[in-house]
Amino acid sequence: MRWVFYPLAALIVALILGVATLGAMSALAWPNLPSLEALTDYRPKIPLRVYTSDGHLLGEFGEERRAVVRIDEVPVELKQAILAAEDERFYEHPGIDVIGIARAALANVVSGARGQGASTITMQVARNFFLSREKTYNRKLYEILLALKIERSLTKDQILELYVNQIYLGQRAYGFSTAARTYFGKSLQELTLPESAMLAGLPKAPSAYNPIANLRRATLRQQYVLRRMLEAGFIDQQTHDAAANQELELTRARAARNELRGDYVAEMARQIAVEQFGEQAYEAGIRIITTVTRDDQQAAYKAVRQGVLDYDRRRGYRGPEGFVDLERVANDDEERLDELLADMEDHDDLLGALVLSASPKQVTVYRHGERIKIGASGLKFAAPMLNERAPQARRIRRGAIVRIRDLGEKGWEILQLPEVEASLISLETNTGAVRALIGGFDFNRSKFNHVTQAVRQPGSSFKPFIYSAALERGFSPGSIEEDAPLFFPAGITGSKDWEPKNYDGKYDGLMTLRDGLVRSKNMVSIRLLQSITPEYAQDYITRFGFEPAQHPPYLTMALGAGSVTPWQMASAYAVFANGGYRVDPYVVKEIIDGRGNVVAKVDPPIAGESAPRVIDPRNAWLMDSMMRDVVRRGTATRALVLKRSDLAGKTGTTNDYVDAWFTGYNPDLVAVSWIGYDQPRNLGRGETGGSAALPMWVNYMRAALKDVPEKAQPRPDGLLEVRLDGSREEYVYRENVASLPQQMPTIGTEFAPAGEAPEEAIPLPVQPAIPTVVANPAPVVERAPVPVKR
Repeated sequence: MRWVFYPLAALIVALILGVATLGAMSALAWPNLPSLEALTDYRPKIPLRVYTSDGHLLGEFGEERRAVVRIDEVPVELKQAILAAEDERFYEHPGIDVIGIARAALANVVSGARGQGASTITMQVARNFFLSREKTYNRKLYEILLALKIERSLTKDQILELYVNQIYLGQRAYGFSTAARTYFGKSLQELTLPESAMLAGLPKAPSAYNPIANLRRATLRQQYVLRRMLEAGFIDQQTHDAAANQELELTRARAARNELRGDYVAEMARQIAVEQFGEQAYEAGIRIITTVTRDDQQAAYKAVRQGVLDYDRRRGYRGPEGFVDLERVANDDEERLDELLADMEDHDDLLGALVLSASPKQVTVYRHGERIKIGASGLKFAAPMLNERAPQARRIRRGAIVRIRDLGEKGWEILQLPEVEASLISLETNTGAVRALIGGFDFNRSKFNHVTQAVRQPGSSFKPFIYSAALERGFSPGSIEEDAPLFFPAGITGSKDWEPKNYDGKYDGLMTLRDGLVRSKNMVSIRLLQSITPEYAQDYITRFGFEPAQHPPYLTMALGAGSVTPWQMASAYAVFANGGYRVDPYVVKEIIDGRGNVVAKVDPPIAGESAPRVIDPRNAWLMDSMMRDVVRRGTATRALVLKRSDLAGKTGTTNDYVDAWFTGYNPDLVAVSWIGYDQPRNLGRGETGGSAALPMWVNYMRAALKDVPEKAQPRPDGLLEVRLDGSREEYVYRENVASLPQQMPTIGTEFAPAGEAPEEAIPLPVQPAIPTVVANPAPVVERAPVPVKR
């Protein structure tokens, strides 16, 4: 009996001493526990969020992505999943689960480690708000005491609400509401049972069970949660089986369909918020409402992306992005294959993949547990690099890293990341409110905003401002200029010989200014600028918002050799579209603080009301008329596919095909598209504004003007209709052209300001031609490449 009694007595004494020691430690620690003010006055860090004008999230900024919800907004199925995964007896215990603690302690003693715990939801709340995550017995004691204190101060629902909002769930997502958006693109109320189970499995190890990074491991954890829900009686067997077999759709696939990309707009809004609020902007729950709309932004993104990929196809496949050694790697060694792909970042739907086998007829690639077979139809673009005679450094072979894209029912294809960049901005002509802004092909690849930061030569898209200046100096669309070669020797230019040419190398003699603009004749523009003087034009273009220092007063200004941004071009063309008023683009509509108060709001000047008039309404109407002809029969006829009569604009291509532009509008909406390389270089022969930039504009406008009725530009007072008499080379000015003798042969009708139109027929006014060699032309700057037509 002694062998039984003495050990038992010793154990009892040890337990008594242990309990007494624990009690003494607890008594000493209790007064030193932190105040629960952080819980009772819960003020989490809410990130800065940027929205479209119609309420769609464009982006958010802050260390913690969080959205606070009330406990009654959390679906019952999600609550049950959380309890099954983390604390089934949550509503029964006083904050600590004694049975769970004993079980964990025994496991730790047996294993000799401290890897097991028995944290209830209340204990996790205590740890997340007040303690570190180090696994020590001292910290565990404080965790238990804090849990007991919390249970005495808050209700069970209040504690669960804190847990639901505060817990970290991976991907910078704090709280289940943000996690639902992050992983599934849904609100809490939209979650299905299997989605709830997957989210409930994340708190144990957010990185390990992240479904975006490792769907297989996340699915195993999800299945465990569903089994625990079944064992706890939350669901029946049939519901369990249906949920366990349901395939989940993650945000990545959903986002690929929605394609709302507003990174450049969000970044602009972020900078504005930080300027006003400092670092507090990232945690005070500030909301910024922008002017862009979801549909416009989505349409612009698709248009730019398609335009860039189409251009890239025309330039050909360059080869894989790199190679890895697969000599000792088996095709089923997914862990090793995933490691080799770990640094391969996806760019929207252009996904990184590793080639396992390759032939001209089929390529098999690996990507995150999937083996994808790409057939002949998806290999057309990359076909030259599947040939055995292709250079080894550029050939698609086993170990090559390539880009693939899912075409849905058509299967997969091999593409590549384009090297070229592009941008598009659209704005309302009457207010300057930006409706869409795409600053580049991919924000994650290049954060340089080509709409606001890229200062490039506009080429012939700048010609309308020279023509507008000429109208101000007494010219009219029917005025005649000569399209003939020009030559400026080095002795006159002060630098080197300059012999400008037309884009097509053809010269057509005398023509009206309208035809000169429609056909983008460089010689006509140069002679026109010579007539009004570059100095006058440099001063005149400031009316449109251009900086004179960016446009030196030389004849090259006629060909768009100055420097502009797409932002400036959109604002400038809006003057023609709205009848002569200057509106400044803006992208932030209002700013709302964390309490819901509007702290800043933009009230823009409106064309025709408070916006300043900068050009005569007759000037604006005549320029609009000429640029409509550019679309009808000039360099922008590709826009006719939209089947609208209210479109106007101008193409632009700089010297050696370095930049391609199209700037166009209808009376309510102006848009600018641009394409080029960051380090300026040749886009390729034939890659003009009409072929490379205009298609992006057309694809955007097709969506932006869908179901929008056509709108005519009302002709202002003070313009007379004119008939050009081809036989007698004279203008005939009459208010009613129909009253003229029908036998009088004409070459068309035109308009001219009434104050400058004589009542009787006069000889056709031909502006003095600039001789082949001029005595004192404006100097040409050598460092400024001279753009050519379009």
